[in-house]
Amino acid sequence: MGEEVRREWQLDDRALGALQTAFTLLYAFVGVPFGRLADTRSRRFVLAVGCFAWSLLTALCGAARGFWELFLLRLGVGLGEASCAPAANSLIADLVPPERRARALSVFMLGLPLGLAASYVVSGWVAQQHGWRAAFLVAGVPGLLAALFALGIDEPPRAHAAAVAQPARADFARLLAIPSLGWIIASGALHNFNMYALSSFLAPLLMRYHGLPLAEAGLWSTLVYGIAGGAGLYLGGHLSDKWAARRPDARLLLCGWATLGSLPLVLLALQRPRGDAAGFALLMGLAVLLMYVYYGSIYAALQDVVPSRLRGSAVALYFFAMYVLGASLGPFLTGALSDRLARHAGAAQGLHDAFYVVPCLGLLLAATLFLAARTSRRA
Repeated sequence: MGEEVRREWQLDDRALGALQTAFTLLYAFVGVPFGRLADTRSRRFVLAVGCFAWSLLTALCGAARGFWELFLLRLGVGLGEASCAPAANSLIADLVPPERRARALSVFMLGLPLGLAASYVVSGWVAQQHGWRAAFLVAGVPGLLAALFALGIDEPPRAHAAAVAQPARADFARLLAIPSLGWIIASGALHNFNMYALSSFLAPLLMRYHGLPLAEAGLWSTLVYGIAGGAGLYLGGHLSDKWAARRPDARLLLCGWATLGSLPLVLLALQRPRGDAAGFALLMGLAVLLMYVYYGSIYAALQDVVPSRLRGSAVALYFFAMYVLGASLGPFLTGALSDRLARHAGAAQGLHDAFYVVPCLGLLLAATLFLAARTSRRA
């Protein structure tokens, strides 16, 4: 909905990125206490309450009368959604044995590309027919139902549950002392910078640079994120479990090599001439497929290196860095760079050229993952 909101309220790309940053900043900060709750309280209840809150606030975004009202509502969406990852990852890790954990987590993470795909298709069509406000209302309804279903999830027993009552500071200090966890956390920040920059400005780029209408831009974005992203998640989970049986650093090496493989595809996509939306989407879709291999493997790698009773806290700590340093900065700084470049090249070319930040940071991300693998092997 970004391009439609920008046009109605005459926003620049930096303000558009700030609407995404509002969500991710609060998401990151409250994720840490939610992670602690996931380690000490009923995980299904934490999940159900959070799902209800973020879905209701998503629907209310359609009633916003200006930028700051929408900004505050997006803060609330982040507050609710921060409950999901720590509680869900902890539940899955206790429900599924280690040798199948990456595949189970990748199935859970399929919600990300499939949700984005549904958003691009449904919201794009609804917005084109009835306006962007109606699209927010439609987006909020399914989550209200999902909150009820979350209450029916089985709560598995925790390993070492009696030891949870240690002070939070001691638990976090123990997590940060794990050698490979620091590199995994750094990789999450870099990866989410790129992924949120792409997801925030992919449709606007297709509309401005390649001249697509809103609904058609949504369909191409669905192929890039929904189809290709889902395939990458499944591939990452399957290969991760298969190779992890052979060597302990396999999950992290898989993430590193998949990231490296995505970089030339991004560059080739950006080299497509104006109007070649199909060529751009095909190459970017292949790149996103490889980028999503990361999500299919990294969560299992994280679960492998932390104590079972601290899984919720570990995921929350990882998400804190991933969203404060990654997802919150990605849309905002990419939007700011786009505005700066647009002063000389125009809005379409400026946004296009700002996308080159993705392969640049991708090189640093790959190096971080290989260092994580090396540390993991030594540990």
